[in-house]
Amino acid sequence: MKAEPFGTADGRPVTLYTLANSRGSRASITDYGATVTQLWLADRDGNLADVVLGFDTLDEYQDHSPYFGAMVGRVGNRVAEGRFTLDGKTYQLATNNGPNHLHGGDKGFDKVVWDAEPFQAEDGPGLRLTYVSPDGEEGYPGRLRTTVEYVLSDDDELRVVTEATASAATPVNIVHHSYWNLAGHDAGTILDHELVLRASHYTPTDATMIPTGEIASVRGTPFDFTNAKTIGRDIGQLPGDGAGDPGGFDMNFVVDGGADEFRLAARVVEPITGRVMEVWSDQPGIQFYSGNFLDGTPGKRGASYPIHSGLCLETQVFPDAINRQGEPGWPNTVLRPGQIYRHKMVHRFSVE
Repeated sequence: MKAEPFGTADGRPVTLYTLANSRGSRASITDYGATVTQLWLADRDGNLADVVLGFDTLDEYQDHSPYFGAMVGRVGNRVAEGRFTLDGKTYQLATNNGPNHLHGGDKGFDKVVWDAEPFQAEDGPGLRLTYVSPDGEEGYPGRLRTTVEYVLSDDDELRVVTEATASAATPVNIVHHSYWNLAGHDAGTILDHELVLRASHYTPTDATMIPTGEIASVRGTPFDFTNAKTIGRDIGQLPGDGAGDPGGFDMNFVVDGGADEFRLAARVVEPITGRVMEVWSDQPGIQFYSGNFLDGTPGKRGASYPIHSGLCLETQVFPDAINRQGEPGWPNTVLRPGQIYRHKMVHRFSVE
């Protein structure tokens, strides 16, 4: 474990921690936004590459990060019109994504400094991060205490385990938001990556990316990743609207399997390097986003990140679930006092 200064935010020092395992893989994580800034993994020939998009400096994360590598909350993804009613009271949140609330609002969990504590797990180094969100922050009710543990195991797993408790009933959906390019963060687009999603259904959305309430079959649609296919194969069927939406994948998929079951949700293969990433989770949904709004932003070590140069696979509760509580097929997203929110997400890396 190595710790080094990474700047200052909100008058607090920010630190960059680097975890290294026995295989030579290493992950860098900052306590600003509980953000993964680097993840170096070997390809089939033993060559290391950094496979997450990001920046070299804290200022860049503060100024224009599209949630690169961060933990987002209190509610990741979208809430329609930034409004929900809970126990008879209506709450208004920031509308920071068109008419809707996105990823916790104007200053979500990705834009605060967490308390950090390195630790040693049985199978590799870890970093425990804690943030206490006060009652009323970003419009949410109740005080929420959140702990995230990252572990880089000796068998090349990056584990992300989140727990939270609340002083009052509140919606919670805390999501990890890395952008992946298994060929290397600076290797161009992810359109040739091969993807499998263990999801036979998805939640179609309206024009503002809010689910309609339908839980639809992926069969016969470009959203069918039940068998391996390249991300680019059907992306042309999602061309955007010509009015600012560039098109591509940005959809919640319903992960096959039982509620709360820890299971495989996604598998990605980069055919040239042979790197493989499996995403395992105990959450009901997974958001697949193909980096549609990346626009050539300068990234780490002189890289440029054009459209589709990274992909996100965010395990989660369904978007806008707080406004569909009790509807068939829609998961609970309300955390009440005395309950514990738990979210386990594991990235298993290998080569083939």
